[in-house]
Amino acid sequence: MPDGYDYLFKLLLIGDSGVGKSCLLLRFAEDAFTDSYLSTIGVDFKIRTIELEGKTIKLQIWDTAGQERFRTIAAAYYRGAHGIIVVYDVTDNDSYQNVKGWLTEIDKYATEGVHKLILGNKADLVERKVVQFETAKEFADQLSIPILETSAKTAAGVEDAFLAMAKQIKESVDSNPEPSSSSKSGPSGELIMFLSLLAVISFVFSVSVAAQSNPTVVCVAGQCIQGYSNITGAYSIPSG
Repeated sequence: MPDGYDYLFKLLLIGDSGVGKSCLLLRFAEDAFTDSYLSTIGVDFKIRTIELEGKTIKLQIWDTAGQERFRTIAAAYYRGAHGIIVVYDVTDNDSYQNVKGWLTEIDKYATEGVHKLILGNKADLVERKVVQFETAKEFADQLSIPILETSAKTAAGVEDAFLAMAKQIKESVDSNPEPSSSSKSGPSGELIMFLSLLAVISFVFSVSVAAQSNPTVVCVAGQCIQGYSNITGAYSIPSG
């Protein structure tokens, strides 16, 4: 095990904006939570190494933007993913109804046979819950997709969700070993940084109409800066 791990799995978090994808990633990768909400621009990622069934697994987890105008950017990251997690907000029925659309995106862009998992996040908000687990599970069972409820705020179910996905992928890789699924074929940290930067650049040139002096937060490999999108779509960083 010269590289320090036996497997490298790429996971993707998708779903509507505001369902808590970034908070789930932060909770799993760093065991932290923040109430401050910043929309992800393009893509962001974190890495966590876990031990599973006597093996060391490095999880490269990509957090994608849920807004419609970033779908083209996010779609480029579907291919090559070993597992894709579709997140909805249990207090927002629209985000649950849109799960079907996100699954269609997977079928359209992801590699055939990619592993899927549906997560109902914000389960701690019991009094505001509108999507019952029984209803969501019936839908997921029809598609033979595992489903869990989580709370990024309390950490409930978060660890179990990512470990369940990792175990599912590991079992598949072990039964059908391919060089492309090996830990030795993963992209380097430099390549990850480069791809993240490309995503931000793509965002800059993809926004054709934006409100003048509209504050925007851009994250590149976990580092965030705030600037303004002007009417031409150009991006500037405020001074001072």
